Amino acid sequence: MSVSGLTVDLGGRRVLSDVDLTVGAGELVGLIGPNGAGKTTLLRAVLGLVRRRAGTVTVCGHPVDSRRIGYVPQRHEFAWDFPVSVRDAVLSGLTGSLGWLRRPRLEHQRAVEQALVRAGMDDLATRPVGELSGGQRQRVLVARALALRPELLLLDEPFTGLDMPTQEVLTDLFRTLAGEGEALLMTTHDLVAARSECDRLVLVNRTVIASGTPAALSDPDPWIRTFQVRPGNPLLTALGLGRQTRGQAAAAPDPVPQPHPRPDQLKDISCSPRSTS
Repeated sequence: MSVSGLTVDLGGRRVLSDVDLTVGAGELVGLIGPNGAGKTTLLRAVLGLVRRRAGTVTVCGHPVDSRRIGYVPQRHEFAWDFPVSVRDAVLSGLTGSLGWLRRPRLEHQRAVEQALVRAGMDDLATRPVGELSGGQRQRVLVARALALRPELLLLDEPFTGLDMPTQEVLTDLFRTLAGEGEALLMTTHDLVAARSECDRLVLVNRTVIASGTPAALSDPDPWIRTFQVRPGNPLLTALGLGRQTRGQAAAAPDPVPQPHPRPDQLKDISCSPRSTS
């Protein structure tokens, strides 16, 4: 994926300005920034759920087609009280490929079953989604995206509220997907884990402040500018970036208003399944 000059206005306010970033095949890239930095807005702009004022987004060199992109939203965006099974919830992610009122073909059913296995949810395929734990629900959302066989996987805070074993299971899965050539872009507030597990990090606060490998981002200055903190902030110490620098951080910007996609929009985010034969 390549994003160039992406600018987004919401409610008459500039929330993203001239964003450039790339995610290559086989990369797990962490999108890092404070609350209100525009991370979720960036993902939604890539998906076409938010109108872009300027800029281009391409996937595999082509204009964005949501059928090429798998999206794992934050858990609160999915209707967990809807009376469907785990299998049907995963199948619902194929709506954009199937079209409304069309029955899934054998290839779609196979893609769903394979995704359930990869996410470790095959044993719970018939359970109602309303009976799942938080970690199980997150794995359903991951399976829902994987069933699409996307070329790009967007992950919005996939570890929030999960226990450590579930985080480790998902991290291993994401690393495996990257090893198989999948391109993954993930927002996360777990900065220590991001520095440990991601191939590259993109520091963003309404625009890209810095990007590079975790080792290349060892200077505290871009982190200070991104999070608008003082040089001695415990955040930097926790990251091993506690070197003192001159000056103090500027005032933090106002939070970015977050648009919430409608349930029908989420269902339309789909990718054409690859052959499973």
